[in-house]
Amino acid sequence: MVRKLFFILSISSTLLIILLAQFYPVAWWLFALTAPLIALGIYDLLQTRHTIPRIFPVIGRLRYLFESIRPEIQQYFVESDINGIPINREFRALVYQRAKGVRDTRPFGTLFDVYRPGYEWTNQSLSPRPMPKEMPRVTVGGPDCQQPYKAAYLNISAMSYGALSKHAILALSKGAKLGGFYHNTGEGGLSPYHIEGGGDLVWQIGTGYFGCRTADGHFDPQLFKKKVNAPQIKMIEIKLSQGAKPGHGGILPAAKLTEEIAQIRHVPLGQDVVSPPGHNAFSDPIGLLHFVKQLRELSNGKPIGFKLCIGYRGEFLSICKAMLETGITPDFITVDGGEGGTGAAPVELTNSVGTPLRDALSFVHNALTGTGLREQITLIASGKVLSAFHLLRTLALGADMVNSARGMMFALGCIQSRQCNANTCPTGIATQDPSRYRQLNIEDKARRVASYQHTSIHALMEIITSMGLDHPSQVNHCHIHRRVNGPLTTTYSELYKWIEKGCLLDEASVPEDWKHDWNIARADSWETCCANYLN
Repeated sequence: MVRKLFFILSISSTLLIILLAQFYPVAWWLFALTAPLIALGIYDLLQTRHTIPRIFPVIGRLRYLFESIRPEIQQYFVESDINGIPINREFRALVYQRAKGVRDTRPFGTLFDVYRPGYEWTNQSLSPRPMPKEMPRVTVGGPDCQQPYKAAYLNISAMSYGALSKHAILALSKGAKLGGFYHNTGEGGLSPYHIEGGGDLVWQIGTGYFGCRTADGHFDPQLFKKKVNAPQIKMIEIKLSQGAKPGHGGILPAAKLTEEIAQIRHVPLGQDVVSPPGHNAFSDPIGLLHFVKQLRELSNGKPIGFKLCIGYRGEFLSICKAMLETGITPDFITVDGGEGGTGAAPVELTNSVGTPLRDALSFVHNALTGTGLREQITLIASGKVLSAFHLLRTLALGADMVNSARGMMFALGCIQSRQCNANTCPTGIATQDPSRYRQLNIEDKARRVASYQHTSIHALMEIITSMGLDHPSQVNHCHIHRRVNGPLTTTYSELYKWIEKGCLLDEASVPEDWKHDWNIARADSWETCCANYLN
């Protein structure tokens, strides 16, 4: 619409000046004002590097004017990091620079108040290690996995086609291929654009079973089997819940539901696509693990895991008890923090429901350690991880690797206009409006996604080697320091409680603050566990 308006205004103003000049020759001087703007607008329409001026010729340039004054001026009042440090004023600019291949060094030292409670850091060694020639990877696959996958330490978190445009999905997938990391499909399921992009994929199966569902919304094993053996699909993730809206199904507004998306998801047109809050393929922890086993068999042994935002602690412990009882374990578990993002969710759920990532991750790591299952299961974390230090502290809390959605969105060019649910995204990323998403340059954005991931991992390894370590797996709780108050500081090893390996297997050794949750947990029921919290 804006592009058409530019043409209309350009032609109208030119004709008006010509008409006026017939009576007032001085009017020809008006061309001195309009001609540069028209020329700039034509250039904006023809260039392919910057999406915003391509969609909004001339006026889109105001954003770059503000950025030249101060990069974060676009969104001064922003959400905060968990420890109170504003993320967007520093870290969004960092993502942009790394995505564009711009030098990301800073003058004048740290921008943070290092004496403020909540400030965190790690210490360097006087015996730093050399940088490795190749970036390390994580092998995902437990004892029952026949096709283990070597994953990068930073990957693309779940974002569906439908929530994002086809050009955005193509750019993400191509970026994953360029950089050698994976792209999670999101619960919208497998689309032709995930495949066309060529990147490694994690196929997420949500409560709507999109892409592998029957007409009445149940899981279709044969349809799943038909698709899952595509060589690009490296892992399968069962989505139990997500941090942005835990206990609530996914939402794709009808305004963004095209005929193509409806066919991919096997849903009717003309109405919001709302996933159920829970699965109908299983109803208890044992059922979940049998579903894991079923998907593993249907996929010929590919890594199978599940994603959840931690709620009642006893419910996750129920899953642990079910693992012990059945002998079935997932190959990976993705822990999503309650601070995670989404394109559409009720405000109250986004702001106030679900355990934040740090608390959830340390708990899950402890639970698996206490049940003796930690070595068999890869832990993946997601929730506002943008910088290498964010990644480092997540590893210190027990994660093996990290998924990022927000960082990858910034790398694509997202400016957080918060129009994701209205189909009016000004960058062509979170919209199904062809006049907008067609202006997103797939190849250029793919390179930016790959660049952001590569430079972030390189920065992570720079920190790790400066600490005197050789590998990310050597990072532990004692490496992250936090200022509590004034001169009082602590480390994660003291700030969080860590339990002994196998201590939950012996009733006499269960830690006192774990006894209630452990005792009410049942392998055959989540409802009984929930009822105990209500009583």
